[in-house]
Amino acid sequence: MSYQAAAALQTALYQRLTGFAGLGGVAVFDAMPLGAGTGTYILLGPETAIDKSDQSGSGAEHQLLISVISDATGFQSAKTVAAQVSAALENASLTLTAGRLVSMFFQKAVAQRLSEGEARRIDLTFRARVEI
Repeated sequence: MSYQAAAALQTALYQRLTGFAGLGGVAVFDAMPLGAGTGTYILLGPETAIDKSDQSGSGAEHQLLISVISDATGFQSAKTVAAQVSAALENASLTLTAGRLVSMFFQKAVAQRLSEGEARRIDLTFRARVEI
C-alpha cells in the first residue's frame, strides 16, 4: 500500500474545484472556517485509503468526503452546488504531482439539516483509485 499520493490528490481536487466554472464564487476549504462560515461553501473532509497494490505496482483507493455546507433556506442552494461538485469530479482527469489518478467515481450523498434546521450539509463520497 502507498499513501504517497494523498497530498497530491488533495491539491488536485482543490485546484479542480476552485477552477471549475460551475462553482465560480463558491469557497473551498480544507478546514472548517472560523465561526463555522457563512453562505455556501465546500469543505474537503476526511478520507480513508485502502491498499490496492497488485503485481503491477503500488496503489490505493481513496474514499473522499467532500461536503457542501449552506446557511441558505432549504436544500436547493446546497443541492445545486453539490451537483456542480459532482460534475467537476466524476470521471475527472486530474494531474497529480505524485502518482497517477486511474479513476474517480461518485459513491453516495447524504443530505442533512444542521443547527436545528438553520443550515444544510450534503456529504458527497467519491472513490479515487491512484497508482504510484
